[in-house]
Parts: sequence; structure tokens; C-alpha cells
Amino acid sequence: MKKKKIKKNIYPKELFRQDFFKCPIWFADVPQFVNDIDKASDKYIDQAKKELKPGINKRNKKYGNKGDMGSVYHSTSLIGDPSFKNLINYIGATSNNLLIEMGFDMSDYKLFITEMWVQEFAKDGGGHHTLHTHWNGHMSGFYFLKASDKTSMPLFEDPRPGNLMNLLPELDKTKVTYASSQINYKAVPGRMVFFPSYMPHQYVLDMGYEPFRFIHWNCQAIPKGVLNVVQEK
Repeated sequence: MKKKKIKKNIYPKELFRQDFFKCPIWFADVPQFVNDIDKASDKYIDQAKKELKPGINKRNKKYGNKGDMGSVYHSTSLIGDPSFKNLINYIGATSNNLLIEMGFDMSDYKLFITEMWVQEFAKDGGGHHTLHTHWNGHMSGFYFLKASDKTSMPLFEDPRPGNLMNLLPELDKTKVTYASSQINYKAVPGRMVFFPSYMPHQYVLDMGYEPFRFIHWNCQAIPKGVLNVVQEK
């Protein structure tokens, strides 16, 4: 059988592209909250360090002193603390507007910040988070308090399972293209990042060169009808 050569110059004269199933990530630089929120979060991080200290000491005694390497200090809930009220209101209003921007009808729903906590990675390095999603939310996000070019950063992964099943190599990994399956997001103090809660994300390994602290939250939209029933009870 004779092989046919494919002509490289064959291309439709008019080819229209339509982008569907977009996966948005938003960011804004909001420095006005940093100092107050960082200070207010100190007591939560101090408590988290206190709770993890016995386990760290036990590990170091058994395997050799590695300091707090690999630790992630995770606070209790920040919701209800008046020190975070302005930040919570800002995040809630912005998240609601973003869901509307995405095309969702929020008229019969009320958005709540259901979870908010602060995290700090170990000063001796090794802090990280493995890939995960927040199945119980509609909008999630980060607010960086302490970060630099030398700290960890969030890494987002394509949330479309079908696209990850048969990946081809990227032509240029220095650029974000349709072929990209992962992207890094730069962590800057005062930067706020919003993303749909279904977006898989992780934090790359932190080397402990500089402090890394951030706020994390989840928002969930609750039907107003459900809220009315609960209030009646």
C-alpha cells in the first residue's frame, strides 16, 4: 500500500475557536489587611505550635534532632473572632460576586464562609500540602501574610480528569497554554487568591528559608429555603 504524505500547509481558511468549561482563578493585591491579620493570627499559630511540640520532641528524640522540619501549623477556626470580621466581610462579598460572574444564579442562595484558618510552615523546612480539593465548598481562597520568592507557593492542577488521562508533552513549559496541566501561583504578602472549590491544589515543598504564613477559607452557598426552615425551628 502506498503511503500518502500529509501536506503541512493544509488548514481551513476560516477556523473559529470557542472556549468552554473554563477554570478561572482570580487574584487581587489587598495589602490593607496584612499587618492587623498577621498580628491577630499570632496567638493561633502559637497555640498550634504548642500542641505539636510534644510530638515533634518525641520524633526528634527517636530519630535525631531535625527541629520542626516537615511540620505545618494549622489553627482552629478564625470565624467568630472580631479581629477577622473585616477580612471575612471582604472575602464573602467578593466570593458572592465571583460566583455571579461565573454565571450562577445566587438569588435564592446565601453564601457563608464555613471554614477559615491560618497556617504556617515549619521554620526548618519541609512544610507542604499534597494535592486535594474542597468538596464541601463553592469558592475557596488564600490570603498570604508572610511569603517571598524563597517560600512555598500554591500549585493548581487541571480539574478535568479526562484531559489528564492522555496527556501529550508540552511544547514550552515556561508558558501557560491549553497543554498546561499544572500552574504555579506566586505567593506575595497581601495577595488574595480566589478559585472554585473543585480546583485541585497543593503547596510545593517549603525549604524554610523565610517564614511562610497564609489564611485559607471555604465558602458554601446555602439555599435560603433551607435557612428559613432552620430559623423556624
